[in-house]
Amino acid sequence: MKPSAKSALKRIALAVCLGLGLHTATAAPKLDFSSEYNAGSIHVEGDTFFIEQVEALAGDEVKITLHLGGSLGYKSPDHFYAVADNAVQIADTLAGFFGGVDPILLLSSLPFVVSDVDEAKALYEIARPHYEQVFADNEQILLYASPWPPTGIWAKKPIVSADSLRNLKIRTFDRTGTQVFKEAGAASISLAWGDVVPQLATGGIEAVLTFADLGAAASFWEQQSDFSGVQYAIPLNMVHMNREAFESLSDAAQAAILEAARRTEARNWETVRTRVAGNYETLAAHQVAIHDPIPDDFRAFLGQASEPAIREWLDGTGERGAAVMTGFEAWKAQR
Repeated sequence: MKPSAKSALKRIALAVCLGLGLHTATAAPKLDFSSEYNAGSIHVEGDTFFIEQVEALAGDEVKITLHLGGSLGYKSPDHFYAVADNAVQIADTLAGFFGGVDPILLLSSLPFVVSDVDEAKALYEIARPHYEQVFADNEQILLYASPWPPTGIWAKKPIVSADSLRNLKIRTFDRTGTQVFKEAGAASISLAWGDVVPQLATGGIEAVLTFADLGAAASFWEQQSDFSGVQYAIPLNMVHMNREAFESLSDAAQAAILEAARRTEARNWETVRTRVAGNYETLAAHQVAIHDPIPDDFRAFLGQASEPAIREWLDGTGERGAAVMTGFEAWKAQR
């Protein structure tokens, strides 16, 4: 080959390499977002809104892909360290699953502490600095937190008395719930969401402490006939992101993510206010018997069963927990 031909080939090769390098440099960073929930659940809808907001604000600066149903191989209890290790960049997780990391994250699922969405939001705002610190200490950023509708019990019978709970094999979603229902006489066990349907199918559990919303998304009426609105808690899901992944983004992408998180949090707190009525309509359409409100004596019984767990939480969180509760009581007094 003539020298001039070789030079031409080298120039072409260099141009191709530079072109590939330019393409790589300008390609939008891709972030994976893990959720264990199904399409149609309140938090998947919120997470979809978040991604839409990021796209509207950031354009091609970043691309986020939402993976549902634990399809990345991570269940909710795995999310904290999966995100800390940057195995997945963003996750949406029920905070109660992280009680082993720090008991402050069990706060929103403490039973019978809040009575409505306004109280749940006030408690969250008081506690948020403590939540943010836990994530920061573990190389993560708390993007936003969103409430579930009030927790109830799915079962094949009404759960409206102490007798109806006795020896009932019930799934709870964290250690506190397991403790409370054992205190109340049930055979309770904490399970990740992905394990619930298989355990129901095999008889490993008979009832599920969860939300009308989540049970509806999973068509619980195929196996359960009753939903008892015990108003156990209004727990929070938290969307958390790996700090290194966040800081590697452009300033525009970072700003878009933070603004999208702010918008999503505001949207989700408003959405939950009307969710219960819509869920109950769906359940009624599928012949699910709804028991709400529950009898006052049963509510008092459950409140007594929850007292040891709340005392344990206060002991475990020390000054932080006491300060949050003091602030919350002050807020209620001024309400």
